[in-house]
Amino acid sequence: MPKRLIAAACLAVLAPGLAAASEITIVREVDTNNYDPHKSTARAASEALFMLGDTLVALAPDMSTIEPLLAKSWEVSDDGLTYTFHLRDDVTFCDGKKMTADDVVYSLKRWKNPETKSPVAWRAGDQTDVIAVDDTTVEYKLSAPFSEFLYQLAQSFGTIIDKDNVEALGKDFGVTGFNGTGPYCWGEWQPRNTLTMTKHEGYTWGPSFYKNQGPAQIDKITWQIVPEENTRTVAVLTGQSEITQYIPYIAVEQLRAAPNVEILKSDAAFWTYFMGFKIDHPAVADPAVRKAMNLAVDQEAMAEDLYFGEVEPAYSYISQEALDWNHDLDGALLKYDVDEANKILDDAGWARGADGVREKDGVRLAPLAYVFSGSGWAKISEAVQAYLREIGVDMQIQPFDSTVYWGKVATQEFDMFAMSYPYVSAGDALNLYFRSENVPTPNRMNWIDEDTDKLLDEGKTATDDATRATAYGEVLKKVHDAAVWIPLYHEPMVIAQSTDLEEIVPHNIYGAGLYKGLDIKFKE
Repeated sequence: MPKRLIAAACLAVLAPGLAAASEITIVREVDTNNYDPHKSTARAASEALFMLGDTLVALAPDMSTIEPLLAKSWEVSDDGLTYTFHLRDDVTFCDGKKMTADDVVYSLKRWKNPETKSPVAWRAGDQTDVIAVDDTTVEYKLSAPFSEFLYQLAQSFGTIIDKDNVEALGKDFGVTGFNGTGPYCWGEWQPRNTLTMTKHEGYTWGPSFYKNQGPAQIDKITWQIVPEENTRTVAVLTGQSEITQYIPYIAVEQLRAAPNVEILKSDAAFWTYFMGFKIDHPAVADPAVRKAMNLAVDQEAMAEDLYFGEVEPAYSYISQEALDWNHDLDGALLKYDVDEANKILDDAGWARGADGVREKDGVRLAPLAYVFSGSGWAKISEAVQAYLREIGVDMQIQPFDSTVYWGKVATQEFDMFAMSYPYVSAGDALNLYFRSENVPTPNRMNWIDEDTDKLLDEGKTATDDATRATAYGEVLKKVHDAAVWIPLYHEPMVIAQSTDLEEIVPHNIYGAGLYKGLDIKFKE
């Protein structure tokens, strides 16, 4: 019997006419280390936080239009330094407490507070103060204009949180509980297993691009971690999971052909997979080594062999369709050429040893790569490992569960790391990864460059499109020339959902896919 009907059968005995409680299960590959919006950069955290909480503004599914959410309107000063937000007066947290300007001020200051140690503090701009003018008015003051400020406020990192809840839970905030204003409320988190959430009955303030602004149309959601690709496929095919964006590419055609499954795809998403280098570690400090390793990897073959042509081979650090991509790089990107890779290493003095692995000045080309455990990154990293062996590089792979991985890649213990990330523009991507202040995470490459920081500031504070594009274009050239990553592929947004559900509209913000979940509904 379908899950949504089990409760109905029980309720009908006790109270004929009551509506059935509806539940769904969403399977996904990996978990996060916590659900604190200021302390996790994991997509898994954002997926839940968009449902558990709200931000001042919302980003529409077109990935360009900013719309009201907790703020019903706002004004920006002529100098771009002061944003005045006018809040809704009907918003409550899950525990029933009314949300006011004080909650907004606390949340936005905590995001930027050095004591929070947020890896995404830069997204809050150059904050000088946040002031509650009255219960429904907030002034956000910047020391410099921020061209993408409203977009960053729409990210899950800008989620408005409850000070009392944070202080009561301490280090367990976002681990054992979370009191938010979103369409769903925290149930229970069992790390590496499940996160449950229940409908926020009083929720009526969802973004206007949803036909339903609240309450949610599903009573309970269970996020289930399923690392194995085949198991996720079976879960969708058999109705054990009603919806997921974690579809094994080998199964896409099978799911498309299934009568009980619908595949939804959006090419508006920008999500890139890559392996990065710690550029000051001996095994990968030589730019010639990093360039050769780029040339040794056949992204086109990987896209076809591992992903059945469902992804786009990546030679760039961001999609060439993204805002402010530097088209001067189009003809200079590093593409598969194993002969040239070997020549570069030979010319640079990296000689093969008896076992075929190259060495120079006592340094052996055997970099240690930290990767996520699970079938997805296992396949990717093993393919890269095999390509690199062809040029005498013996990459060592160390997998970690996602609840541990984020902490491990904030250290200096490794030479390479696996990562994927969402963005909407060059500035969004470059400010995240290449600012010197973001070492050791998310700038895990130890890219510390004064010129880069100046250019990023120029782009960030630009008040015209041309200045912004020029600055970010120069940064793109610098990091591509230094070969600090091996780009692997650009991934579209693909969602599989049960035909028992009304068709949803995929949302690409931070790769979350389902965003608020307000359009998830069983057909009547």
